[in-house]
Amino acid sequence: MHKPNVLVLCTGNSCRSQMAEGFIRKFAGERFDVFSAGTEPAAQVHPLAVKEMANAGVDIAGQRPKHLKEFLGRLSVRYTIVVCAAADEQCPRVWPGMTERLSWPFDDPAAMSGSDEQKLQGFIRVRDEIRDKVLAWLAALE
Repeated sequence: MHKPNVLVLCTGNSCRSQMAEGFIRKFAGERFDVFSAGTEPAAQVHPLAVKEMANAGVDIAGQRPKHLKEFLGRLSVRYTIVVCAAADEQCPRVWPGMTERLSWPFDDPAAMSGSDEQKLQGFIRVRDEIRDKVLAWLAALE
């Protein structure tokens, strides 16, 4: 049986969308095939995103930033989840096969200022907010 596709989108595809992809895969990988992409992908997944996801028991070290054009017209998507306000304006409103487009705007941990400790706490906060949103969404689907 074919699993429905979930595509998580943001601007840089280096933090929020990568974390959401990791959590959906961890909690519902048997139910969905999960992908993430960005409108302006960064060169790499942010090292703090990789580190803090590992601390939460999710390995995203093998993931890479991708442009949404890698999927547009090539992937039928049941759920599109946009995790930042900037990408929400730039991302397609219609996608082949899409039944639901969700907007979950989270703060960008990569753009946070302050001391190293404050930046780290920002990553942890956003990671936990994403985890909680993913779990609530999955619970609502049941």
